[in-house]
Amino acid sequence: MESRHLRYALAVAEHQHFGRAAAALGIAQPPLSQQIAALERELGARLFDRTARGVFPTAAGEAFLARARRALAEMSAAVSDAGRAARGETGRLRLGFIGSALLELLPSVLSQFIRDRPEVRLGLQEMSTRRSTAALLAGELDIAIGRGAPRGAGAEDLVSVTVGRDHLVAVVGAAHPFAGQSKVSVEQLRGQHLIVAPADEEPTVAAWLTTLLDEGTEAPERAGGVTEAWDAHTIIGLASCGVGVGLGPACLRVAARPDVRVCEVSPRVELPELVMSFRAQDRSPVLAAFLDITRERCPGVAGRLERRLGPARQCSPSGD
Repeated sequence: MESRHLRYALAVAEHQHFGRAAAALGIAQPPLSQQIAALERELGARLFDRTARGVFPTAAGEAFLARARRALAEMSAAVSDAGRAARGETGRLRLGFIGSALLELLPSVLSQFIRDRPEVRLGLQEMSTRRSTAALLAGELDIAIGRGAPRGAGAEDLVSVTVGRDHLVAVVGAAHPFAGQSKVSVEQLRGQHLIVAPADEEPTVAAWLTTLLDEGTEAPERAGGVTEAWDAHTIIGLASCGVGVGLGPACLRVAARPDVRVCEVSPRVELPELVMSFRAQDRSPVLAAFLDITRERCPGVAGRLERRLGPARQCSPSGD
């Protein structure tokens, strides 16, 4: 039994006539009659009563036709579902990201992705760079966004591309001595109580800040003290309370509150790049769709991805 046999039987039941059913199907009447007869022999039951008034389903025929309709509907749905999955319109995407990515990268990329592919199941989790890299290597994430390229065992199996660049700023409460300054120098930061990312969670950033602020005498944690906070809003909140000077990317300005001031650091200090990573062997259409949108929204990313992966695999939603 093949799907065409189901369609033949349904056409005969609809038109109640072999000739009209054959015309609707685009085949000759004798082959249609022969196929229905062969189907009845295979089932061991008469599906239609042939009368002078027309052809009508028997009780066995009614039971068979009810299942045939559902079977054809499921087959059609299977074809549709397979196509949508191949275009990245269904499935899931698990994304781990540092908080500052929500200030400079993800709003435009994620909002378009959700509009274009509302049926994709998104798993979103704010994570430190270290944790998201480990989760990506363990297969628990599909994409990780953090500061600096992943390092260590397994990093060679990842594709990592720069998706953003930023520079260092200082965040202080309105009552802080720096609040009236548009800029603070690196020398002024030395000896201040600092609010920075934890060294074990953001090792690239922490090592870089230690090199910047430590002149070889006292380490920052021995000088003015350090409070660790890896969430952008936490850094701003603690600075507003007068805990110390928060250090973070300039995109913190987007989330700044009226009771804090953001000062440029002089001389200008570039931070480790914002990097998006994924497994080199991941061929998921959903991932390809996300990368397509990232190419559109992030200047320069298209060229960097093409150098690593070759030309984009387009996964446009149906109807685009």
